[in-house]
Amino acid sequence: MKMPFRDNTYDAIYAIAATCHAPDVFGCYKEIYRVLKPGQCFAAYEWCMTDQYDPTNENHKKIKAEIEIGNGLPDIRSTHQCLDALQKAGFEVIWEKDFATDSPLPWYLPMDTSHFSMSSLPSTAIGRFMTRVMVRVLEFVRLAPAGSMRVSSLLEKAADGLATGGRLV
Repeated sequence: MKMPFRDNTYDAIYAIAATCHAPDVFGCYKEIYRVLKPGQCFAAYEWCMTDQYDPTNENHKKIKAEIEIGNGLPDIRSTHQCLDALQKAGFEVIWEKDFATDSPLPWYLPMDTSHFSMSSLPSTAIGRFMTRVMVRVLEFVRLAPAGSMRVSSLLEKAADGLATGGRLV
């Protein structure tokens, strides 16, 4: 993880659901710290496993795997692992918050197959059926590349994992 920038280059850095894709979160944060000017801020929106995740629970492991595979993630780290890596990289953590715990609406609502709204239409049985038909047709007439149906199925599984995991919080 070597960014092509000199040390102390940036006044501020942010990452939105990006650093969770780094195979080495400490190395990623350390590199961010290197290119950030001293005393400046780094803000991140991170995907983390909460304290409710039980690595000995087979159902939890299945949900986590669906999320990782469907979203192209390496091993999803715990909140504590991310905070620890930030501090070891040199950052002072000024503020951190789990936005999923006090949101007026669940973050996973658009992916929840048991809820209907216009934003959740693609996740309903009818929405998924329509998507499958369209993807199959587009793949058949070669407007979508071969394998698009497999990708669509993978994304459905990822959405199911996210919604199921979200309901556990």
